[in-house]
Amino acid sequence: MDISMKRRTLLKVIVLGDSGYVYKKFSQQYKPTIGADFMTKEIQLDDKLVTLQIWDTAGQERFQSLGSAFYRGADCCILVYDVNVLRSFETLHNWHEEFLKQADPTNPEIFPFVLLGNKVDLDGGHSRMVSEKNAREWCTSKGNIPYFETSAKEDYNVDEAFLCAAKISLDNEHEQDIYFRGISETVSEVEQRGGCAC
Repeated sequence: MDISMKRRTLLKVIVLGDSGYVYKKFSQQYKPTIGADFMTKEIQLDDKLVTLQIWDTAGQERFQSLGSAFYRGADCCILVYDVNVLRSFETLHNWHEEFLKQADPTNPEIFPFVLLGNKVDLDGGHSRMVSEKNAREWCTSKGNIPYFETSAKEDYNVDEAFLCAAKISLDNEHEQDIYFRGISETVSEVEQRGGCAC
């Protein structure tokens, strides 16, 4: 078997939005990491073991001033809103733009995002303010972002959403690898001379 297939893959996932999502609600399902504000979740994807490092900032104001260092190196961004709170849906565009500004990905047009409409279990759906149709239209307008309706409380569609995040992150990494393969030789030549590529 190819060595790369045995390798454990680590993906950094940032969760943003006006609705607290993973934190506190998944203490049994996700393993809190001591001394840091992220949790880890391991999933099997084909023949790879993938560890998701989930930074759930949603609803936590203290994360909003951390700036680019916090966002850099992210492999995927999960945007979350509460289907029962219109305002949380209306701020999604701001969160989307803020992430791209702070993370400054190499290719923002294809950077992996996933949208979660959370709390679909609340009040049997009677309190719902944002329709699935509106959410899917928003996703289409942002380049066909995958969309999941979830319930953190009932653990509905949660694994599916994070599995999707892992898949699109790995697909994006593969695309980037192909893109950068052509310039890697030039970079290594500069390094051998002890110079700087910039």
